[in-house]
Amino acid sequence: MSAPPIAIYGASGHTGRLVATDLHARGHAVILAGRSEPKLKALADELPGAETHPAGLDDPGALRELAGRAGVLIHCAGPFETTGRPVASAAVEAGCHYVDHSLEQHHARWFFDTLDEPARRRDLVMITAMSFYGGLGDLLAAAAAAGLAEVERVVTAYAVSGWRLTGGARRTAELLFADTRRITYTDGAHHVGYVEPRNAVFPFPPPLGPRTMIAPIPSSDVVTIPRHVRTRQVEAQLTAETFAEEGAFTSDDLPPEERARSRFIVAVQAITADGNNAAQAGGHDLWRASALASVEAAVRLARGEGPEPGAHSPATAFPAEPFLRDLEALGLFDLTLRKGASR
Repeated sequence: MSAPPIAIYGASGHTGRLVATDLHARGHAVILAGRSEPKLKALADELPGAETHPAGLDDPGALRELAGRAGVLIHCAGPFETTGRPVASAAVEAGCHYVDHSLEQHHARWFFDTLDEPARRRDLVMITAMSFYGGLGDLLAAAAAAGLAEVERVVTAYAVSGWRLTGGARRTAELLFADTRRITYTDGAHHVGYVEPRNAVFPFPPPLGPRTMIAPIPSSDVVTIPRHVRTRQVEAQLTAETFAEEGAFTSDDLPPEERARSRFIVAVQAITADGNNAAQAGGHDLWRASALASVEAAVRLARGEGPEPGAHSPATAFPAEPFLRDLEALGLFDLTLRKGASR
């Protein structure tokens, strides 16, 4: 008996196409889902054998039917503040494993608070933030903090150049940076409220070197990392020049090869009283890195290789360093781990 297909919601978007194309190339049966039937049919013409399933966010029956047809559902269509709840809820109700690309803090908090118990009850694995922003930081933080009893502070720093936002990513960024109720993690607890942005300097190793950062950025790192790293503070930062680049916010219609030119370094420091452990991933095409991370997660879940049922971040779903090494083997980035560096 063949395995149930893997469904991709938002399949006709840039990330969704990357996910669907990679799964199809690996020989997995896929269901292409989303709101636009013509776009889904056009993509299906490129992927022989792929099925389509139009489903609007305001049609819970169609979303449940989609999840009921699949073994795993990968959700690629942001902003997740509006799309996350209906799709994730449909997956739980239909008994389908779930992976999403969210980086939004409030979605992550809702996800863990709301879905953990029903996912356990239905023997499902639900993973949020399996993405570049938030997800890669979560995995690197777990790898850096491995073996440390307690950490004073975790900093995830994203250095990104050549990022050209899709329409969905632009809308997500606009919503995130307009949000005055940001989640922070200080003194060992989460807080919600207005946070005054500041400039910071993060000491990226050569050849990049120190860079001016926007700090903090409203990423899911602050929600997910304290779930598996014992620490008093978590902060995510982004290079100030990323959004200042010409074309970053006016790139809705770029061809895929133009989007693939982004370059990144994600560096994490797990700072202790005696020094720090560090982890770093450097590569190009953050869209592909995000897409293939979710593919690797979904394929594992389809094979029954996931964690205990419940709501998970990337680093609680899979052992961080082996998972990162598998992504490195796909050519997504170069991984560096540094233990016991003095401050």
